[in-house]
Amino acid sequence: MATAPIEPPQRLVSALGGDPAGPVRAWLAALPELVQQRLDAWELTLDRVHAPGGGSSLVAFVRQQDGTPAALKFPVPGRAAAQEAAALRVWDGWGAVRLLRSDETGGALLLERLQGSVSLRSLPEAKALLEAAGTVRRLWVAPPAGHPFATVAERVAADAERLRAAGDAAGAGPLVDEALELGRSLPAGAAEEFVLHGAFRQGKVLAGERVPWLAVGPAPLVGERAYDLARLVLDRFEDLLAGSGAAAVARRRVAKLADSLDVDRERLRDWTLYRAVRAGVRESVSGDRRRGESLLEFAACV
Repeated sequence: MATAPIEPPQRLVSALGGDPAGPVRAWLAALPELVQQRLDAWELTLDRVHAPGGGSSLVAFVRQQDGTPAALKFPVPGRAAAQEAAALRVWDGWGAVRLLRSDETGGALLLERLQGSVSLRSLPEAKALLEAAGTVRRLWVAPPAGHPFATVAERVAADAERLRAAGDAAGAGPLVDEALELGRSLPAGAAEEFVLHGAFRQGKVLAGERVPWLAVGPAPLVGERAYDLARLVLDRFEDLLAGSGAAAVARRRVAKLADSLDVDRERLRDWTLYRAVRAGVRESVSGDRRRGESLLEFAACV
């Protein structure tokens, strides 16, 4: 049982508190009670709430009745919490954090505890990319029958109008036009179908006890591996841009990752451009404008 008040981390409050009357804000206000209810229902003892945490979930470090450490996660409602649980069940601890229990109604997930402060970003770049490639390879499995996951084609189609509008606002017309064309043509030409993490990057791979590195926080999709791998190409892109010969270095990274995982180089290059443009225009319009401009610069280098 928790003996101290449960408070959501300030980073989560800042990320979600913009709409004082919205349902997400109401969920945030109810979160301390929701956490306590789940602690009681699953007979968990609270160690501490993970801080600073992230902007889309609360994670509490807990202990199960037998003393085994675990992590209790409350994803923001409406952000595919059920699909995250479904993907973790598909992987069953193979390359990803193991799901111990889930609350279908409230969306809470009980996970094996990892070292939340130690991700692949703590490693030198070459070592981090090597470990990331080995981890994501394990996640690429055949989609089970009746799976609930959207396809890459569906995700890209849903993003198209927002991408065009954001691109106009960011003044990135030619790059957006190229990205939109790739978004139309790439899914139609895909020759494979796997379960994808959907948001895979170095920061989504944490140190564990059972195995050295495990993926967390999927936004699962079904589609070709190059789509997943493209997000990994973007990791530490600022370092590439800061050095000399950024375009050549970016192309070498694409080639190295593609070859190491038997992915087509051109398709990985094209998906990298698409994902860099999508992230860049989003950041330029509603986030960090400087980072957005850097992402668009990287897209032009690939």
